[in-house]
This record gives sequence, structure tokens and C-alpha cells, in this order.
Amino acid sequence: MPPTRSPRPLEPGDRIGVTAPSSGVQEPMRARLEVAVSSLEARGYDVVRGLCLGTSGVVSAPKEQRAAELTEMLVDPSIRAVVPPWGGELAIDLLDQLDWSALAGAEPTWFVGYSDLTTLMVPITLRLGWTTLHGSNLMDTPYSPPDGLLHWTTLASQPGPFVQRSPGRYRSTGWDDYVAHPDVSRLTLDSPGTWRVLSGSSVDVSGRLIGGCIETVGPIAATPYGDVAAFGEASPEGLVVYLEACEDNAYTIARTLHSLRYAGWFDHARAVLIGRTNAPDMPDLTQAEAVADALGDLGIPVVLDVECGHVAPYLPLVNGALARVVVDGDGDRHEITQTLA
Repeated sequence: MPPTRSPRPLEPGDRIGVTAPSSGVQEPMRARLEVAVSSLEARGYDVVRGLCLGTSGVVSAPKEQRAAELTEMLVDPSIRAVVPPWGGELAIDLLDQLDWSALAGAEPTWFVGYSDLTTLMVPITLRLGWTTLHGSNLMDTPYSPPDGLLHWTTLASQPGPFVQRSPGRYRSTGWDDYVAHPDVSRLTLDSPGTWRVLSGSSVDVSGRLIGGCIETVGPIAATPYGDVAAFGEASPEGLVVYLEACEDNAYTIARTLHSLRYAGWFDHARAVLIGRTNAPDMPDLTQAEAVADALGDLGIPVVLDVECGHVAPYLPLVNGALARVVVDGDGDRHEITQTLA
């Protein structure tokens, strides 16, 4: 397991690559894509667009083309970050197509995203030792973060450490309408809510971050691309594993969490963070109960409703970073501090 390395901080004038390793951007969403690109340019970055950005199918291009373009951007020393428009469904078909030898010989490049992109981000951190930045896709980039959270470009452009706190509010409904309002840049956070500890009230633990979307990292957990057990064994600090559910019902989430457990994902965990979700409960099993069924007897803190998933706002987390998680049961301290490798 290689040592963890972070890309150098982004600077004004740096080039950022845009490619879609999973789903592309259809014509009705192109206006939002332009707004998102402009938001990066307004921050002083030079945006480079790839050819794999959209087709009428489930993916943006054939897998060979997507893998080649992603590899090319990640190994290009003039491109300092790669930020796909969003996730999708089939990023998993790139894992045996990427040029891992070329990537291993390159300097780390920021790879930014969440959802299906974690199918690629987790292996990049595990196999290459590169830190990868979970929290927002390109289409989310125009949003201003609420008080307590940072924009992903802040984590990618400063040495840290980075302290973030739960804003105490979240969005209870779905997504903004990018077709009708492509320039939306303010998150609507209409409901109160903060982190909850599954059993107990106070938490103060540290470890190295690793995680992603349950539905997409579950299928790679017991493969050479998802060996979190080996990553944990090589990390004397232990791990803080974070996971979030997009849309699977509580039965499926319980089964997938059990499979992650059997694959050793929590063998070296000091804590588990679970993202807030709008995924459906079942009549006799809620999403929280699914987590408790699979992880409740691990003997480590399990923190629910963290802002690290498909429910806004978006807490950026760096796979491979050292993190300290504090939940003060007697007060309102719900905080994570990250230090880059």
C-alpha cells in the first residue's frame, strides 16, 4: 500500500480538466454546465474540456474512450485537477481500463466528485496513495457553502488544516431545477438537523478518511480495487470511514453495509460517519435501523446525518487525509478537522 500523497495546492491560472467518466451532460443541462465552468473561471482557473461529455446513453462515451481521457487528464502535469460534471451509473466499467501504470508514475492530481465517481476515487486513493476530494461535482461548484462548511476549491488550494462544522440545516426536498434556473448558486436549506450519534452522545476520535457512496463502493469492496482492510492495516492512525446512501431502500443498504463489513472495511475503523439520506425506509426497517443492524455492534462511534452525501449541503472530505471528529453531546459542537498528507 503506497504512502498517502496530496496534490500540490491549486493556484490561480491552473488548468482544471472536465470529463465525464460516467454519465454525460444532455442538452437541457448544458446551460448549467456553462455556469459551472464559468464559476471556476471566475475563481481564476483555466478550464479544459474533454471530448467525453455527453451522448444519448447511460454513459458519456465508450468505456475505452472515457478511461483514456480520464487517464490522460490525470497524468498531464499541466492539469492540476479533474472535476467531472456529476456521477452516474457505470463508472465501475473503467476500473480495468485505466492505465494504472501510467497513473502510478505521475504526480498526484486532484480528482473531485462524489456519487458514482467514488467508484474511481476510492481505488485511486487505495492503489496510488493519492488523496481524492469528495463532496461536490462540477454542477454543484457554483453553490456558495453555508456557514460552517468550505468550498471544495478551498481544500484544494490551501495547506490546511481545515475545520468544518455542521451548519445545522439541510435541504429536505430534491434538487434545484437546473433547466429552469441554470444559474442557481444559493442552497435552499429549509430544515433543521445536525449529526446524531447512533449509541451514546459524545465522540472525539481521529483517523485517516476513506469512503464514498454505499451503492457504488459496495460492488468493489471485495475486489483488488476496494481493499480498505489493507489500507487500514497500513495506517497506524486507524481509519474514519464515511458512507452515504443515494437511493437504495433500507433492506439493500443493510445488506451492502454487511458486505462491506465482511470485506474488512471497518476492521481498522475508529469511527464511521453516515451521510444524511433521502433514500427510502421500509415499513419495518428505517435507514438508521439498517445502519444499526450492520454496524451497531462494532464497538466504535457511528455518527449519522453527516453532510457528506446526496442531500445538500455538501461537506468536502478528502480521502486519505487525517481527520479528527468531535461531537459534543452536551453542546452544539459537531466538527471535523482535516489535515492533508
